[in-house]
Amino acid sequence: MPIGTVSSTSVDTVGAGWVRRVLVVEDQAALRTLACELLTRNGWDATGAASADEAMRLFAEVDPDALVTDIDLGSRPNGIDLAQTLHRLAPHLGIVFLSSYPRAAAGAEPLGVAGAVFVSKDALTSPAVLFEALETALSTHPTPAPTVAAPVADKLGTLTRHQIDVLAMIARGWSNEQIAEASGATVRAVERSISRIFERMRLTGDPAVTPRVAAAAAYISAFGPVR
Repeated sequence: MPIGTVSSTSVDTVGAGWVRRVLVVEDQAALRTLACELLTRNGWDATGAASADEAMRLFAEVDPDALVTDIDLGSRPNGIDLAQTLHRLAPHLGIVFLSSYPRAAAGAEPLGVAGAVFVSKDALTSPAVLFEALETALSTHPTPAPTVAAPVADKLGTLTRHQIDVLAMIARGWSNEQIAEASGATVRAVERSISRIFERMRLTGDPAVTPRVAAAAAYISAFGPVR
């Protein structure tokens, strides 16, 4: 991957109070590490995976805004299979295919994934190319931004399927430890996921609002009491 370095101020990847997360899937360890380091230095929270199977295991824990994946991962499922699966689970996910395949092989709609962006590794002459591809992929499927006046229950539409499942457990009154045990995740992963839920529902920043209570109330209002 013929990429160099850029300063952390050259590409604005961080919104106010929002660090975007990216899952980097590449079977070559050196390239994976380099890509994660570049993204981290430029404001992203980057997590690497060596295979599609590992990426699927990490997906719920990381709750990424974007996926950067090679196509040939050395085994099946490959990067295309992974992207198609995650796109179904999280339609808002920005997807970038980073591959040695020629651009023409991707097709007009990159590899059958709507809104995905294809970047040839040969064209990756600077980190800016990768960052621009990510911005393009994210702008194609932005996370819905509810208006300030929208009822809290309406904001459930900004959540992924996994986040709705976590919210259901919050509505049951479960602790983070209980949610972690039930979902097979670490308590830290659950804390991060819940933090993201509150951010997406715009429940943070107001001292008059208790996010956990407001989120549980929104779930019950939308789906009824949880048994």
